[in-house]
Amino acid sequence: MKHSTCKVYIWSAVTCSIIIIGLVYYYLFASFSTKSDVTYIYIDNDDNIDSVYQKIEPIAHPHCFHAFKMLARHFSYADHIRTGRYAIHSNDGTLKIFRHFRNGQQEPVSLTIPSVRTIGDLAAAVSSKLMIDEEQLYDSLASESVCKNYGYDTATIACLFIPNTYDIYWNTNISKFLNRMQKENKKFWNFERTQKAKSLNLTPEQVITLASIVDEETANNSEKPMIAGMYYNRLMYRDGEYPNGMPLQADPTIKYAWKKFDLKRIYNKLLYINSPYNTYKNTGLPPGPIRIPSVAGIDAVLNLTHHNYLYMCAKEDFSGTHNFARTYQEHLANAAKYSKALNERGIK
Repeated sequence: MKHSTCKVYIWSAVTCSIIIIGLVYYYLFASFSTKSDVTYIYIDNDDNIDSVYQKIEPIAHPHCFHAFKMLARHFSYADHIRTGRYAIHSNDGTLKIFRHFRNGQQEPVSLTIPSVRTIGDLAAAVSSKLMIDEEQLYDSLASESVCKNYGYDTATIACLFIPNTYDIYWNTNISKFLNRMQKENKKFWNFERTQKAKSLNLTPEQVITLASIVDEETANNSEKPMIAGMYYNRLMYRDGEYPNGMPLQADPTIKYAWKKFDLKRIYNKLLYINSPYNTYKNTGLPPGPIRIPSVAGIDAVLNLTHHNYLYMCAKEDFSGTHNFARTYQEHLANAAKYSKALNERGIK
């Protein structure tokens, strides 16, 4: 009798253990999400425990959601909410997800720094991917003191940003974001690129400024070294008429000075604007880049084609490439062909 009673107790204990293990697995380790793909939950500074619940409940199995709330109460999660971008994979259990939320174990986003024309465009692009306020980022990049901290001024701060894709945490603040960009900038300007800039007698900032003009002139990467070579020739040209180098006379800088980026033709009346970016009136490079140039544009300057051309004009076939000339007379002939093509198409 005692032996059978003992067996009953054992089987009862085993049964209870199996049930408990099953319940623990069901609530804490079974798949939390009802979705088959990865779901991302964004927790920002305004979130409280109730808003966190509202964000995760729509994707959670009911029993897992209740388990999450139980863990949140037990571990006082309401007092330890951490901002971030949290990934919920289809096979993640409740306990794993809760630990990630409570410990701030988020997944980074792939942030692409785009080649854009203005700091405002950059601020908008970054804020669309990170928990950074667009206006605050713009104000920081327009602040002389902030720019000075990174070795730039408000005209050259665009040089800090190298267009590429970076893994970065969504809740990164402005200071950490700029520090990361400085780190990536130093990595980009390795020994090889730095030496190439020195061989041209240009600083990295001057290389980037020239690259921004080259990028505005063409999207054809194969032609960019030729264009870079032409502008470099003007910078370095010395004679009685141009003892300090020829004016760059770069049409994209006129567009930038007027902030009219959609101009199709640059008329003479536009060339008299009083701006340091007017490269028809001022010799040398403008105060800073007129856009964040592409890596292809930067490397085109560093590997520019050495030739004797001083002039260029867009080809009359609208291919996006250019006719180059050594003399002003040759250039005028090229310009006449292009002007005729514009008139025939009614482009003003």
